[in-house]
Amino acid sequence: MAATLEVADIFRHHGEAFRQTHAGHLGRDERRVMGAITACRTAALGGHVEQCDDCGMSRIAYNSCRNRHCPKCQGSARFQWLAERQAELLPVPYFHVVFTLPAPAGAIAFQNKPIVYAILFRAAAETLTTIAADPRHLGAQVGVTAVLHTWGQTLQHHPHIHCVVPGGGLSLDGTHWIACRPGFFLPVRVLSSLFRRLFLQGLQKAFDAGKLRFFGDLANLAGAAAFTARLDELRRINWVVYAKPPFGSPEQVLTYLGRYTHRVAIANSRLIALTDGKVTFTWKDYRKDGKTKAMTLDADEFIRRFLLHTLPTSFHRIRYYGFLANGDRSDNIALCRRLLTVRPANAAPATDHDSGDHQINTCDFTICPECGGTMRRIAVVPRFFSHQPFRCDTS
Repeated sequence: MAATLEVADIFRHHGEAFRQTHAGHLGRDERRVMGAITACRTAALGGHVEQCDDCGMSRIAYNSCRNRHCPKCQGSARFQWLAERQAELLPVPYFHVVFTLPAPAGAIAFQNKPIVYAILFRAAAETLTTIAADPRHLGAQVGVTAVLHTWGQTLQHHPHIHCVVPGGGLSLDGTHWIACRPGFFLPVRVLSSLFRRLFLQGLQKAFDAGKLRFFGDLANLAGAAAFTARLDELRRINWVVYAKPPFGSPEQVLTYLGRYTHRVAIANSRLIALTDGKVTFTWKDYRKDGKTKAMTLDADEFIRRFLLHTLPTSFHRIRYYGFLANGDRSDNIALCRRLLTVRPANAAPATDHDSGDHQINTCDFTICPECGGTMRRIAVVPRFFSHQPFRCDTS
């Protein structure tokens, strides 16, 4: 059986050439991501030796890099996050709403990631909470789980926010639960209009405060006149807000969320081949009803596209708003449950069936793969430092 191709393999074979070619444009965060993924579950990070008490089989289990951009390190993080969300599920329909930036706004976001991604989060969340609170629509305080994705199927920069929202909310006086209409949450045209206005207001405010920087093809936007003209262009085009049908059951929300919260730009399972300096991978063409196709890129271009989606250090890509906001979340969930007359959830989280990588670090397993016996740690494997060390962190 042939070994599975991984993003790490592409970095090992072509990463150094990429670093040299792009030395003047490769940032610290991108270098750290490359180093972490390359080192993941190798001798570079050390590990331990474990042995089976019954059959004596032994193996080395190397440590994970735990970098949030690594395709191999999301399984355990996903499971823990889903377990924590299980207790917050409510017995109501859940809706999935997606807020997408048009390409000209996405270009500004790419050159100003921390500032503009934060504006995107605030605009999407404020749009949902404002329209939901309007008595003409729902008249309630809703809870929002928002997740930032920055990629499309072909790894191009495509920033958008996935929001999962219960189909209803707390009355504004907190005395009862208000349910949305069956199969309908909020009007997307109204959401789209307010989202565009709030985002552009935030962008203008950031520009006026001198927080935005422009270079390359966007260098002219540093001038007030050109920037104002760009905002005028963005006001004249339609912005896409998409609301999907509600889930079949609240439990399905966890499975669905697991596909989005800890996803990276591309899963190893989508990689087909690395041949003659070219990478081939699968992608879904949603303009052709989601038909699966294959794309081949030069390794240099593949790495460039992958690194487009490196998030700034310490930037939170999962955020909570409304009655799910971190400060009062527990009290608000308890109130929702009382108003809905249900008991707290104690069930285990739903299994995630995402098509991405689900590998858990072998350090987490204690069962022998040969006989089912107990594996015990018998020795520590120190880190191996090569003559060309690279920096690896978990940011």
